[in-house]
Amino acid sequence: MLTPPRLVLVRPRNADNLASIARAMKAFGISDWVVVSSAMHLEGMQAVLRHHRPPDDFTAAVEQVRRVDTLAQAISDCSWVVGTTMRVLEGRLRLTPRELALETTHRRDTTWALVFGAECNGLQNEDVEQCHAVSFIPSNEEQPSLNLSQAVVVYAHELASVRHAEPTSGPALADDSALRELKTTLVSSLVAARVLRTETSNPEDVDGLMSSLMRGGLTREEARQWMTVLRSRS
Repeated sequence: MLTPPRLVLVRPRNADNLASIARAMKAFGISDWVVVSSAMHLEGMQAVLRHHRPPDDFTAAVEQVRRVDTLAQAISDCSWVVGTTMRVLEGRLRLTPRELALETTHRRDTTWALVFGAECNGLQNEDVEQCHAVSFIPSNEEQPSLNLSQAVVVYAHELASVRHAEPTSGPALADDSALRELKTTLVSSLVAARVLRTETSNPEDVDGLMSSLMRGGLTREEARQWMTVLRSRS
């Protein structure tokens, strides 16, 4: 069976949405989820559920959800990170939920993340920039966005439809932590070679180079080899 995604919820605001997402996860066989939030805010949402909803499996699941402070912490061990947004990112895959589901059948991810933004304004630019690909739900222009828990259901249903496909075999893919290290090494090498003036100049060029590597399904060993070569040139 294909690996279900880790659901990463970045700064969610509505406690009822968390309980609804827990219900959808159980319905579609997803068990891994993380909330990017301050401890105080998450505890506040958990308290709302305790005081305003009868106890059940889903409110109990919200009590047990893993919390981290940053998106980087939530995705560090993921070899593929897909952000849900209507934005278009140059050089990165942009997929509908069905296309996303089909793409997972061609990859070798053992841990990958599907990232959702807050109910009010979705993922912010700095969140989207950390994603390897993006996905959007085609919708009517008069109402372009869905409720957070509804969006999770759409993706969970499409991913469940391909879950029994035969996984692609091959070496382990580089995770986000390795990709971030590779990007840092690449920037340092380009600065040393005077291709870049500083480590903050021309970030689009670096993103383009990294996107081309990720489209090829960079493995852990290949990422290590790239870093060895780049460091030898610095």
